[in-house]
Amino acid sequence: MFVVFEGIDGSGKTTLSNRVAQSLAARDLKVKHLRAEGKFASTVSEAIRSLARDQRNLALVPKAEFLLYVAREVQLMEEALIPALESHDVVIADRFLWTPEVLARFGRRLDRGFVEGILSVVSRELRPDLTILVDVDPALARARRRAQKRSAREVKPPSRKGLTGTGLQHRLRRGYAELAAASPESWAVIDNDADLDGSVRRVTELIASSLEKGVWRSLVDFSEAGGSAGAVAAPVTDARQACDQFLGWLIAHARHEPAVAASFLAGFHGPDVDGLRRTLAEKVPSALLASSRGLTDDTSFVLREKLAQAQPGAVLLSLAGIANDEPRALALRLELAERAGAEAAASLLGLSDERSFELRERLYEKWPDAVAESLAGLGGERAWALRERWLASRRTRLASSYELARTALRSIRGLGDERAWALRESMRAIAPAEALRSLTRLEDERSFEWREQALLRAPRPVMESLRAVTRPEAWALRRRVAADCREAVEGFAGLDGDEPWALRDEHADTWPCAVVRSLGTLADTARGQALLARQLALHGDSLNVRRHAAAIALGVHRDASFAESD
Repeated sequence: MFVVFEGIDGSGKTTLSNRVAQSLAARDLKVKHLRAEGKFASTVSEAIRSLARDQRNLALVPKAEFLLYVAREVQLMEEALIPALESHDVVIADRFLWTPEVLARFGRRLDRGFVEGILSVVSRELRPDLTILVDVDPALARARRRAQKRSAREVKPPSRKGLTGTGLQHRLRRGYAELAAASPESWAVIDNDADLDGSVRRVTELIASSLEKGVWRSLVDFSEAGGSAGAVAAPVTDARQACDQFLGWLIAHARHEPAVAASFLAGFHGPDVDGLRRTLAEKVPSALLASSRGLTDDTSFVLREKLAQAQPGAVLLSLAGIANDEPRALALRLELAERAGAEAAASLLGLSDERSFELRERLYEKWPDAVAESLAGLGGERAWALRERWLASRRTRLASSYELARTALRSIRGLGDERAWALRESMRAIAPAEALRSLTRLEDERSFEWREQALLRAPRPVMESLRAVTRPEAWALRRRVAADCREAVEGFAGLDGDEPWALRDEHADTWPCAVVRSLGTLADTARGQALLARQLALHGDSLNVRRHAAAIALGVHRDASFAESD
């Protein structure tokens, strides 16, 4: 029996499929997983995956990308799948030819005839007996990926898909749903917003039943048992009700996905959430501290001081954006700098006071890269002296190292002088997405030329670089990609005027959460409240709409730390 798990990135399909494979093997079935522990059974497929996801290949066109994804699956099929089907009871694949189809048709909008024509040739009429669509809200998927990366402490280039923006995940989710609806005789949809153990049990039983009774009969039983049903939220009528639903969801998830719950709390503080924050600080201290980044309330400092000895690095990272004129922040930096120097330097991001430069000088010998990154947005001679010192020490490796190129570009983020531009030009090919982000808030002609050139291939970093930029060219770029790129709508929080309101009104149903987020302090105005009421009435079932409505109900939407959270 051939079983495929599909779903958007971060849906949990790899974790679920591996757990199901183990559960089936415990029943004395001979099981082969073609992507055990997240690695393809074919090294060639793994290499093709790396090539297709590498953001340095920014020029890769959609048709070529599609062919690479197809090549990845064909190699895996010929090398591992077909032999395994001859010798195993169950063969499990984490993705199949459905992946390139959905990405090409729904993600990149390639012609359906072109896509299906190629897939029909390469499939050799081999189709999965059963496909499990692991469905999840893209906001939850994103939080899961963020929590996973934080725990793994990965440092690698972002994927090319990530450069498109979070809107891609919404289109892919709709595409998978369409395929599932078209083939109910072989697709099962499971809502993975629930307890993982429960999902493992339901899918294991479905596959075991399919082996015994056949797929169709088992899918009918699965559907009748409510195997794919997720929790349905009650209708929302106001921000306070949305807040209560959001907090209830958080409390439930804090039991089995505490790191994910902590991620959704980013920027939140106050009596309604501080009890939960304290609980999460005990379960997942580093995740809770990450969600406290930039917060200056008393509870945040109490938690930092309590966790300082056990989590010095996470405590320091949570201080990013907090100036040294906050005595408790300065005290923690001075206390923990020797134990977690890189994080101490990172906490100084953009700070230009005397104590910050003194601390950078202390930390430079052991943590030069972190010190260099902390200079983002600082263009004075003292900052350039440190930056040039770092560049001189790394000159021979800069041209070949993504990590160093990324550091160099982060160091000049927001700087538009000729020294910054010379560095930006030299690093552009190595870390193109970071080069675009280094244009943050720049409004010169050259910056807009770069944005124009990259807009269709990497709209997300382009939009991120335009945060708070209000020139006519910025609004023109936003309008061009807003239908597909959510970041085009959420990058002007609190801005009033004809252009931002036109974008909010036009895309209120396309990106309901982004529109609410873009209100910022405008949520306190009559026009903002009217738009919020509309979004809750039409899109109150969206997790992120409820999250941002909760921020408004609790008043944290006025905080700069919440505006920067995601």
